[in-house]
Amino acid sequence: MSRRRAHDTEDEGYDHRRNKRRRVSENQEIEDRLESLILRVGERSTSSVESNLEGLVSVLEADLGTFRLKILRILSDCAVRMPEKCTVYTTLVGLLNAKNYKFGGEFVDHMVKTFKESLKTCRWDAARYSLRFLADLVNCHVISATSLLQLLDTMIDVSNEDTVPQVRRDWFVFAVLSTLPWVGRDLYEKKESALESLLLRIEVYLNKRSKKHHHALRVWSSDTPHPQEEYLDCLWAQIRKLRQDNWAEKHIPRPYLTFDTILCEALQHNLPQIIPPPHNDAFVYPMPWVVYRMFDYTDCPDGPNLPGAHSIERFLIEEHLHHIIETYHHERKDCAAQLLSFPFKHKIPLEYCIVEVIFAELFHMPTPRYLDICYGSILIELCKLQPATLPQVLAQATEILFMRIDSMNTSCFDRFVNWFSYHLSNFKFTWSWDEWDSCLLLDGEHPRPKFIQEVLQKCLRLSYHQRITEMMPTTYGKLIPQLPAPNFKYASEEAASLPGTAVAHQLVVAIRQKCSPEEVVNILKEIPNSGYSGEEMSDGTFNALKIDVFVQTLLNLGSKSFSHSFAAISKFHSVFRALAETEEAQICVLHNIYELWSSHQQMMVVLVDKLLKLQIVDCSAVATWIFSKEMSSEFTKMYLWEILHLTIKKMNKHVIKLNTELSVAKDKLSKADSSSSESDEDAPTKRKKPITHADKPSEEAVERMEEKLEAANVNQKRLFLIVFQRFIMILSEHMLRSDADGRDPDTDWYRWTIGRLQQVFLMHHEQVQKYSSTLETLLFTSDLDTHILEVFQQFVALRA
Repeated sequence: MSRRRAHDTEDEGYDHRRNKRRRVSENQEIEDRLESLILRVGERSTSSVESNLEGLVSVLEADLGTFRLKILRILSDCAVRMPEKCTVYTTLVGLLNAKNYKFGGEFVDHMVKTFKESLKTCRWDAARYSLRFLADLVNCHVISATSLLQLLDTMIDVSNEDTVPQVRRDWFVFAVLSTLPWVGRDLYEKKESALESLLLRIEVYLNKRSKKHHHALRVWSSDTPHPQEEYLDCLWAQIRKLRQDNWAEKHIPRPYLTFDTILCEALQHNLPQIIPPPHNDAFVYPMPWVVYRMFDYTDCPDGPNLPGAHSIERFLIEEHLHHIIETYHHERKDCAAQLLSFPFKHKIPLEYCIVEVIFAELFHMPTPRYLDICYGSILIELCKLQPATLPQVLAQATEILFMRIDSMNTSCFDRFVNWFSYHLSNFKFTWSWDEWDSCLLLDGEHPRPKFIQEVLQKCLRLSYHQRITEMMPTTYGKLIPQLPAPNFKYASEEAASLPGTAVAHQLVVAIRQKCSPEEVVNILKEIPNSGYSGEEMSDGTFNALKIDVFVQTLLNLGSKSFSHSFAAISKFHSVFRALAETEEAQICVLHNIYELWSSHQQMMVVLVDKLLKLQIVDCSAVATWIFSKEMSSEFTKMYLWEILHLTIKKMNKHVIKLNTELSVAKDKLSKADSSSSESDEDAPTKRKKPITHADKPSEEAVERMEEKLEAANVNQKRLFLIVFQRFIMILSEHMLRSDADGRDPDTDWYRWTIGRLQQVFLMHHEQVQKYSSTLETLLFTSDLDTHILEVFQQFVALRA
């Protein structure tokens, strides 16, 4: 029998728990320290990268026994998340492999697993960075060149697959090509014939692939002064140039060269056979793009030369800058600081490279990665951090864009307007307008005067009318926006002769006295049902004069601000619903808003948005109104297309929301059914938490959700059909008229309109894609004019 007292045993147990806790927290501290050391290796410090690596290898080697899995995970994460430090980490792995062959093998297995997982889950950038890392391990004598070439060959095999989208084949070829700058020299020295064979297979594929999508993705329709190259063609030209230079490039840091004597004695590992996962219809591949070029070496006369468009350095610099934007775009100050501390800034004209890359992001087709304002705010921070050089480079870029605006894509024109007006508003609206006054001699529909007009309209939203008038030279008078004020016709000089004036004045008094919606309806009853001026529409289902009097009077009374207008619409929501039951009545409401607010574009945008939110007007009514004859004078103005896009986005969001709700409900239903059947089987052995009625949707509710989604899909399809049908009608009419009059159809109006058609396809490509076969059958048929049909075919080719 033990002679120890009971509390001694308790104390021992307490000590054991305390020691265990201490061990766990000590382990956590060591893990955190290891993670911090690995993440920071190679960053600017007083010692060199090489001595940093040597020190870190010693630390990691000592901890491999205890923290092996943690170290593997951190290193493979760094390979994917910090591709700019790829060669630092491959050198680290190479040195660890030279000291511990088993760990080297485990790391290769871990990286292969990461690569395969990324391919399976469509994380395409992560897959490409993993492939690059595996390739660079060849330089560090961790992986054999033969097994890497087998992997690259397997990836190029995808380019020969039948019945898969071209975007899939393109991505695999791009992944291989973008890896070659890191490992090309080593493969050239060790396996030249196998490398040449690989390049030949790539060339064969590139020569036969379709580039129908190319034109839709260009920023400029002209190749002067810079060719608008498709991304794979451009990278292929850069790789060919690299091959001519015997695979010697001047941009990638290669710290492993210092440790060559240690690394070359290490044993190498062979990659296992990696078969890319087969194509699945649910896979979404990266879309193709066109490489954006704005500057060449003649644009940056001072300092180092800008690398040539087909030098591999240009590709590597741009990719690195794009990655910095991707990593830091949430915090504009950090992003600007990181861009300006680019590691190779003394070898290149950094400001020019940064500005070109930011505009490449802003003008990326079909849509930029981030909001327009994101790029605008980064450029402002860059100007603040580098006031001596960056504002001049940005002004030079703006000048280049303005001079080439004639051939600029319509979507990019809009983004240029949005960026420039926002930029001006942050720099006291200061600009050398006199240098652009040659545009005043051009037709109003020409892109240059149009650009200035649209910029001033956007500046008006960010300032006030008098400020805009004061900032512009007097010569620009015809481009300055009108004073934004309501045009209430029942208070004009001709009001006495208008049929609804008496009721309108009655209504003004009643609304000012805070009358109810019912009282408004009673006042409107005084207007006879026969319409006015013979404008009774369709089958007499609505009274145009009632709508006219009510909408103009109410919104004029609420004209003081957006909030006043919103409050008025919300209070008399029921009156709007009663008057605008049909689509024709809703179009009449919209037309009256335009009549009242034709000089205030922003008011138009927010009011239509409000009417859509409150379901006073339908999306299809807005689309029909935009293409109506009454709006033809506004047809090439940006705000009208802003309204169309917000309308389409509203419809798209509604469909997505219903889709999500239905899938969640179905998921809950199936889980509830399976858990109830399980609980029946397990009833005698264990009690389960019962499925509550609130958790499980009824089958009737799910059916109702399905019906709602089906109806929403029908409305979405109808909306797109209306939009595309109207485009086809007005463009076809223009072609026929031009043909009959013997005029060139390629006018400014035509270019704006075809550009807007293309914009609708590209901005909403994910939703329009669902209906592409319907559109092809009903609207974009072979007998259509080739110019219109081409826009549709280019859109289809994006995902072909």
